[in-house]
Amino acid sequence: MTTLDPKTTALLVMDMQSAILDMVPNERDGVIARTSELITKARDAGVRVIYVVIGFREGYPEIGAASTSFAFVRGTGRFVEGSAGTEIHPALAPKPGDIVVTKRRVSAFTGTDLEVILRTNRIDTLVLSGVATSGIVLSTIRHAADADYRLVVAKDCCADRDHEVHRVLTEKVFARQATVVRGEEIIVS
Repeated sequence: MTTLDPKTTALLVMDMQSAILDMVPNERDGVIARTSELITKARDAGVRVIYVVIGFREGYPEIGAASTSFAFVRGTGRFVEGSAGTEIHPALAPKPGDIVVTKRRVSAFTGTDLEVILRTNRIDTLVLSGVATSGIVLSTIRHAADADYRLVVAKDCCADRDHEVHRVLTEKVFARQATVVRGEEIIVS
């Protein structure tokens, strides 16, 4: 069990958008159900819930020719803010008081106001959930660890297209910088 202080903890619900969840069809329903339970638990305990979503402006001015990570998106029309699939899954939808941060890169921190929100609210502990484990979760852990946040990964509230990559990251890599537990093992008091 991992016990957290609600006054200094935030739950990051990352890339839980319909089009992204559809990329992990075998894990989708389970991740949604477990993440919904974690969000409810966090809200009930007074933990700040912060959603991080990916979104681009029409014409993709944020994606340069050298962007190997997002070059494939330019020609697809996907992930333009407000377009189909960019919405947070309805079962996980934000409620009044929750915060939504839009990112233009893989990490929840790069180019966003997430750090300002966390520092302003004196948050020093982050609980991470998201899709994909090898994308936003990994990138966000690396940045947050370097910024000295205390990190907890709800491994069953994360998913990846590659089950083995998810396993290696949650069992071997993340454990070097975070506490890795199932969502149900997180206690907020």
